[in-house]
Amino acid sequence: MDILYAQIQADLRSNDALRQTGALLQALQQSAAGRDISILAKSAVEEIVASPASAVSKKLAFDLIRSTRLTSDLWDTVITGVRSDLDFPDPDVTAAAISILSALPSHRLSKLLTDSTKEINTCFDSTSDNLRFSITETLGCILARDDVVTLCENSVSLLDRVSTWWTRIGLNMLDRSDNVSKVAFESVGRLFQEFDSKRMSRLAGDKLVDSENSLAIRSNWVSSMVDFVWKKRNALMARSLVLPVESFRATVFPIVYAVKAVASDAVEVIRKLSKSSSSSSSNSSVLDSNAERFVGVSDVVSHLAPFLASSLDPALIFEVGINMLHLADVPGGKTEWASLSIIAILTLWDRQEFSSARESIVRAVVTNLHLLDLHMQVSLFRRLLLMVKNLRAESDRMHALACICRTALCVDLFAKESVRRGQKPLAGTDIASLFEDARIRDDLNSVTSKSLFREELVASLVESCFQLSLPLPEQKNSGMESRVIGALAYGTGYGALNWTEPALEVVEVCRPCVKWDCDGRTYAIDCYLKLLVRLCHIYDTRGGVKRVKDGASQDQILNETRLQKLQRELVKDLREVYTPRICARLIWAIAEHIDLEGLDPLLADDPDDPLNIIIANIHKVLFNIDSSADTTNRLQDVQAVILCAQRLGSRNPRAGQLLTKELEEFRSSNLSDSVNKHQSRMILQRIKYVTSHPDSRWSAVSEARGDYPFSHHKLTVQFYEAAAAQDRKLEGLVHKAILELWRPEPSELTLLLTKGVDSTSLKVPPTAISLTGSSDPCYVEAYHLADSSDGRITLHLKVLNLTELELNRVDIRVGLSGALYYMDGSPQAVRQLRNLVSQDPVLSSVTVGVTHFERCALWVQVLYYPFYGSGAAGDYEGDYAEEDPQIMRQKRSLRPELGEPVILRCQPYKIPLTELLLPHKISPVEFFRLWPSLPAVIEYTGTYTYEGSGFKATAAQQYGESPFLSGLKSLSSKPFHRVCSHVIRTVAGFQLCFAAKTWYGGFLGMMIFGASEVSRNVDLGDETTTMMCKFVVRASDASITKEIGSDLQGWLDDLTDGGVEYMPEDEVKVAAAERLRISMERIALLKAAQPRPKTPKSDDENEDEDEEDEDKKKEKKKDGEEDEKTKGPSTLSKLTAEEVEHRALQAAVLQEWHMLCKERNQSQN
Repeated sequence: MDILYAQIQADLRSNDALRQTGALLQALQQSAAGRDISILAKSAVEEIVASPASAVSKKLAFDLIRSTRLTSDLWDTVITGVRSDLDFPDPDVTAAAISILSALPSHRLSKLLTDSTKEINTCFDSTSDNLRFSITETLGCILARDDVVTLCENSVSLLDRVSTWWTRIGLNMLDRSDNVSKVAFESVGRLFQEFDSKRMSRLAGDKLVDSENSLAIRSNWVSSMVDFVWKKRNALMARSLVLPVESFRATVFPIVYAVKAVASDAVEVIRKLSKSSSSSSSNSSVLDSNAERFVGVSDVVSHLAPFLASSLDPALIFEVGINMLHLADVPGGKTEWASLSIIAILTLWDRQEFSSARESIVRAVVTNLHLLDLHMQVSLFRRLLLMVKNLRAESDRMHALACICRTALCVDLFAKESVRRGQKPLAGTDIASLFEDARIRDDLNSVTSKSLFREELVASLVESCFQLSLPLPEQKNSGMESRVIGALAYGTGYGALNWTEPALEVVEVCRPCVKWDCDGRTYAIDCYLKLLVRLCHIYDTRGGVKRVKDGASQDQILNETRLQKLQRELVKDLREVYTPRICARLIWAIAEHIDLEGLDPLLADDPDDPLNIIIANIHKVLFNIDSSADTTNRLQDVQAVILCAQRLGSRNPRAGQLLTKELEEFRSSNLSDSVNKHQSRMILQRIKYVTSHPDSRWSAVSEARGDYPFSHHKLTVQFYEAAAAQDRKLEGLVHKAILELWRPEPSELTLLLTKGVDSTSLKVPPTAISLTGSSDPCYVEAYHLADSSDGRITLHLKVLNLTELELNRVDIRVGLSGALYYMDGSPQAVRQLRNLVSQDPVLSSVTVGVTHFERCALWVQVLYYPFYGSGAAGDYEGDYAEEDPQIMRQKRSLRPELGEPVILRCQPYKIPLTELLLPHKISPVEFFRLWPSLPAVIEYTGTYTYEGSGFKATAAQQYGESPFLSGLKSLSSKPFHRVCSHVIRTVAGFQLCFAAKTWYGGFLGMMIFGASEVSRNVDLGDETTTMMCKFVVRASDASITKEIGSDLQGWLDDLTDGGVEYMPEDEVKVAAAERLRISMERIALLKAAQPRPKTPKSDDENEDEDEEDEDKKKEKKKDGEEDEKTKGPSTLSKLTAEEVEHRALQAAVLQEWHMLCKERNQSQN
């Protein structure tokens, strides 16, 4: 290998262009094979980049530089070479030099762009097509990036230059050369895309948080380009038609984006963001009339439409189709434009071409369905369902299903409302017809199925109905969403119950789902039954069908009749229910709401009578001994059925009679445990009471509640089978897709556009931490910004030269520890700063990636050269005898003209572990369901002190000024979701629950239990109280708790910003033993004393028994009960010590409670 490298180096040193090219190609080959070629890169930089060579050699040398890492000195050489090449007479060499600009580190880019302004402007004016192509392509890539926007924010001169270059790139769209024109279109498209999505900046590796100014800068560029494209739209369309057909695709997006921005008034908002003065913006574009805008949009549509029909390139058809859909959405857009595009896109599907984009095709069609007219939506419906069924990725399938279900509700409501308003009815718009396709129907009606699709469909339909029952979100801006919301609002007429009509059809269409065999999964069927119960409750089906003379409308009578019929059919389906667990749930859903009074008394002996079928199935559930524990949840099923029996029996005498017999039999059988026996006895007494007193039935027994208590949240501890996990996964996917569609979170840009620049999405820069001491010659401070979506952290450094000298050169080296890495794979980053004037701050930054959840730190070293440029080694002699070998090596490798460096080691910059977490929204029910099943646990104790007595502090807690939780107040700014909290007044304690996820998907739950204790050291009468906090952290992965446990005080500092002090376990035990000893002494005193006529009221007991469960209940005592308690027993009874202590505690609590009430009354008066 060494021989090969030596040969390549020799070839690079020769002045023969052919040999150099061959050597470079060989070096690239070695690089592609994964070998270290840094030594060859050094030769290439020195022999080819820094000295005259042919254009091909330069280009290959730059490719070699891109594929390896360079030291900062070599980057200096590269930049010097590039500067000289920009003046080179041969345009091809200049073009090669320009191409490397996009690979330069961003901290070096600013100076080069500023110094080479004249040369870059010359390149734009060059006669060589190749050079114009190169400058347009390279600047188009660089200038849209975040890091360049940030550089412009800090330098006004650079900002002016970049704005000029954007204008030049815009003009190049009309360039005579096809290649230049195409690449200019691409560059402008990239600028527009970057404004919306920031994709390129992410790739560039410098993902910095947007500040107001950088957003204003980018908006300025975008608005000026939009104005340019709008004014020149006819010329640009003509130019794009002359391009070769394979280049035409690049021209579509920029023209459509600009025209849509003007037509939909988005450009006005962008101008507001850009903060440009009103005079300049009014000159830039006189407001066009609506007619002119509409003509502009129509022109673009007629320019694009022919390509949908005649083009053979699937990618072009797709690009044109998607962009025409965007135009169909502007005010005044026509449905024909959308239908043309959708037909063309669907033709791609039929031709089986472009199959790699199947997901994109379906997504494009379903998200734009509402732009079509009703006929077209209805005709597309069945076909779309089958297309969605064939999608592979779950998230795509869910999103498409959510769109389709929403459209189905939209079509149904819209058509019905139109008929009410006197328009001609349109066939096939009701939900039953929309889902009428033979294959879908067979899938719904068969008991077993290979795919999950039917469950996804039922769950999405039902969840969409529930979304429709909530108030519709307000729509301020026009756009895709507002059409849908408009159609739904028109259909429901904003009526509170109009959503029940489509929901009723959904319940009818999905009825066969109760008979499915889903391998133990129940989520879809649970959703269905929940909706059924909600509808029965709303329409009050147990009271029978209302009549016209009761004030019912025709629609209501029709709906109630349909629901009654559906209930009878479901009763018959009870015999065919396949999943045992569903049987009890279906009995619950029907028995609660069926109209027992409406049953025919003559059919009482008929086995097909609904009541007889229900009771037969109750018998089946109670006496079911066949199925194993994992197919049924017998405990829950029996409970549910017994409750059903109580409610059914107390509503109807015949049901009471039959159920009495069943329950007697169940009670005496060996299948019922003691709890069930007692419960059955109580229910039998109730039924007996109700039958013997038919006039005084209590409404509490018989009133329908409309709840469905079997949530699909099965306790993870109880069920380990795969079905439960699949259920939860399906539920997560459906909920996410439905919520993203119906209640989308606005993007940062949307927030800025709607709320203006004062919105909260602009983050305040965090406080900086100083890394050097007070007497150090250089002052360094740093802060970091984290971006969880990319797993990156940017460290921003500010360096201040505190010496009197001007330092010609300062190197900042940043090393890493923990889970950090540099994008280019180098072990450390070096930033070279030149000419640091005394007391003048210089900014610098490094961006690192984070691989996993682990403690990490950045280690900063400052090397400065007081004798740099003097040529001599300098008189400075330090004592470096005990330096570590790495520093000695660095010193030896430095060039002699740099002089001896002074090395300043800074404190490590530690990244808080909490930075790698994100808040995870979760309901308390889910949190407590998940908590026991998290495998990794760590517990530790922390303390802090606060002023005032515990009891008064907890009382003040509800008014918000209490010092009670003072040690934990910084938790609110940390990335945790606060699930729930309880403050326990009687013992001045609390319980807080938090949930978070790591950047990498691991779940972390934290509970904090606190209990106050009076501090032993009371100074000058100031009352302070110590809060003992028990922290329990559970995580989905042991590596998370291991990382937290490795430095508990550090973790507490990250959490509470130093507010809580870690207390080792042995200290906790010693303190507990001391408390126990004191309380035992007091109990001994109590035991020695004779019981007195009155209960001893000692306030001290309040702290003795922190863990008493009774305390919590005492908070809620009514006044009447309080009086009873305080009277105490007669003197005759002999009380044990425990009882005495307990009474004492109760008395103390109530006494404090009265004091508190008095104080509150006084303060109110």
